[in-house]
Amino acid sequence: MYMITYWSDELRVKGLLAEPKDEHIYDGFLYLRGGIKSVGMVRPARIGQFAAEGFIVFAPFYRGNRGGEGNEDFAGNDRVDAYAAFDLLKQYHRVNSKRIHIFGFSRGGIMALHTAIARKEALSVVTWGGVSDMILTYEERKDLRKMLKRVIGGTPNKYPERYQDRTPLFFIEKLTQPILIIHGEKDENVSIEHAKRLEERLTSFGREVETWYFANYTHYFPPAMNRQIVNDLCSWMKSKHEA
Repeated sequence: MYMITYWSDELRVKGLLAEPKDEHIYDGFLYLRGGIKSVGMVRPARIGQFAAEGFIVFAPFYRGNRGGEGNEDFAGNDRVDAYAAFDLLKQYHRVNSKRIHIFGFSRGGIMALHTAIARKEALSVVTWGGVSDMILTYEERKDLRKMLKRVIGGTPNKYPERYQDRTPLFFIEKLTQPILIIHGEKDENVSIEHAKRLEERLTSFGREVETWYFANYTHYFPPAMNRQIVNDLCSWMKSKHEA
């Protein structure tokens, strides 16, 4: 594992790269974390788990974190940090540049969808417990409203265009990759409604979408089940073929 400093816009941003200990070429795996600042920060064990499945994994911390420059703004300008991270993977000498996958957890879900729209060469997308609608997040998460008003500038009523711009559901027709949606139906951090809305929008545009909904799980899955799903979703990614 390596701590990487890379350019995003004019900012030096940090991220974590994990790779298998050999010299082989692998699929790239862009890991887009959830939360903001120290909440939901990238965990080396989690990144290592995906690298162990046979990927070169890069997980940006997003601007303003772990010594990086700038400030996060919750899927506003910091989306560029994800795009630049994708480009870094594409240029990395051990990554098959035609086989890069995007994974988003929680808030990382909107980051993943925006990145897939901006980087059409991505091979597949997985969102797990992923946010898809920022207005719905504001409505559901009263505990996040103060933070959202601070980073976005106000409420959805005051600045509807800022919330819509951050909501990939409004741009979903531009998404072309196969997508896998994983969600626990008892999730209280990001409700299943986010997954259902995303599925509905993708289906309405005839996109390739698969859903793995789990009736008994919340935002966090039990360790054994978590490991199984990691294995399954990595197999799903590897089964995808470039056009």
